[in-house]
Amino acid sequence: MPNGSLSLPARLCLLAWDPARPGTPDTARHHHLVRAGALTELAQRGLLTDDEGIATPVDLDSRTGDAVLDGLLDLVRESMPRRWRTWVRLHARVTFDAVREQLVAEGYLRAEKRRVLGVFPSVEYVLARAAAARALGEETRYVLEGPVPAGEVSQRDAAVAALAAAAELRALGPRTSEPAGTGARREDRIAELTERGGAAAPGLRKVVGEVWRAVSAETARAVAPADG
Repeated sequence: MPNGSLSLPARLCLLAWDPARPGTPDTARHHHLVRAGALTELAQRGLLTDDEGIATPVDLDSRTGDAVLDGLLDLVRESMPRRWRTWVRLHARVTFDAVREQLVAEGYLRAEKRRVLGVFPSVEYVLARAAAARALGEETRYVLEGPVPAGEVSQRDAAVAALAAAAELRALGPRTSEPAGTGARREDRIAELTERGGAAAPGLRKVVGEVWRAVSAETARAVAPADG
């Protein structure tokens, strides 16, 4: 997968920007997704483990060298024990904002100052490297829909594809337009890729479940005004 130096949450954050449909993704769904990616990477690195549903630090001293990951790891260490589903949501925007700033610093995104109604200052984040985002989306779709057995996909690529699909990112294409039966096959593939998480699989299963629930909640809130 391209952009190999990017962390798992950074890849998910970049995937949230769809080159084909400009706009700034900044919703609870995206916040939860990026936080889920950070939790997953910490689990894959062996720094968080699953203890009967609790996200548990392995020790008090290990560091990753990534400011976002280390910040989250410190937060988990310093807080009372919590379940994965709680950490997916709790202060998730803090992680999203920090990862977004990393992408700006590395040149993937560009922060543009604007004024709302010509008066109120605002910042809009736009793709600065659309080709990189497009390539990442294509690679992720290939992992999700291609012929390569899940067991031959790297743990990180498997996690990116499983979580991005769970969040129904626009860059992966809409599920509603899929032929009959394709949705079930995709869900089976997500399950296989989740298992591919290896040592992180117990926690990863819980995190993916939380992202699915977050997506459902966001969709329900979006539909409710039209129904009411």
